[in-house]
Amino acid sequence: QVQLVESGGGLVQAGASLNLSCVANGRAFPSYAMAWFRQSTGKERQFVAAIGGTTLYAESVKGRFTISRDDAKMTVYLQMSALKVEDTDVYYCAARDLWMSQSAAAYRYWGQGTPVTVSS
Repeated sequence: QVQLVESGGGLVQAGASLNLSCVANGRAFPSYAMAWFRQSTGKERQFVAAIGGTTLYAESVKGRFTISRDDAKMTVYLQMSALKVEDTDVYYCAARDLWMSQSAAAYRYWGQGTPVTVSS
């Protein structure tokens, strides 16, 4: 069983930056593909970024968000810059064995989410 704990969410103005972190337990962390998703109430969970042997980004965040990981710290990060009002969501960290995926259904482990609010 893998537990994921996100942190770093908050309230910022449009154009600002925010850094999210997700700490995992479990010795197998280096073998996991990690991802960030986001979700608004009543909407489907939306892919943001993933990291495994390489990285994947949603078109809406490409060039503004950067996903990275530190396997020694069992932590995955999401650096968000040039934030827009439409980036407002609850951000979730997710993990799955081996390969990256842009599908939320492919991920076995989830954190509890951290809210990000971007004001105009």
